[in-house]
Amino acid sequence: MSKRKFPVRGRFSENLTKRFDSELRFFRSWIDKPKALGAVLPTSTVTARKMASLIDIESDLPVLELGPGTGAITKAILERGVAAERLFTIEYTDEFIPQLRRNFPGVNVIHGDAFRLDEQLAKWPDIIFDSVVSAIPLLNFPVAQRVRLLYQLFDRIPPGRPVVQISYGAVSPIPPNWATYSVEPLDWIMRNVPPARLWVYRRFPVA
Repeated sequence: MSKRKFPVRGRFSENLTKRFDSELRFFRSWIDKPKALGAVLPTSTVTARKMASLIDIESDLPVLELGPGTGAITKAILERGVAAERLFTIEYTDEFIPQLRRNFPGVNVIHGDAFRLDEQLAKWPDIIFDSVVSAIPLLNFPVAQRVRLLYQLFDRIPPGRPVVQISYGAVSPIPPNWATYSVEPLDWIMRNVPPARLWVYRRFPVA
């Protein structure tokens, strides 16, 4: 009769505890600052991996993440193959900063408002990113503010490279402008809580 491997069970229990703690912290922050967070629970692993899948890991350019929260998408980006020092992530909520810096050593964790992008990237004024992965709850902000942010992001990535955005509405949180950029639905993920819609924005190359 084989013996049970209690250390495995212990690791499973430890991982489950960490996940529960992360979700509880996220939920408490949502209660305190519902406008800063778009969902009740952190982004699911399936959703995070889908968002990270558009990153070009062969590129020498860094990656920009907006609204990492407790780090579900951050983890997926690193697992995609992006080196920690090549990832820049901007988080607005105070409570998440210590956890992000502790869990993701080497990642450039910036505490600030992504809508003030140039200010947050003042140390790297000329930095260009391969792509942008965003979990900012855009539907909580005015449309004009969303559009301004998108154009700021386009100025930080090569033409044609993606800005990937998670949202919880049926339509794109940023209206299309077919003269300047495209809007593409990437996926509709029912396994997320709540179900998530992923959108991709790409600026057209200048003729």
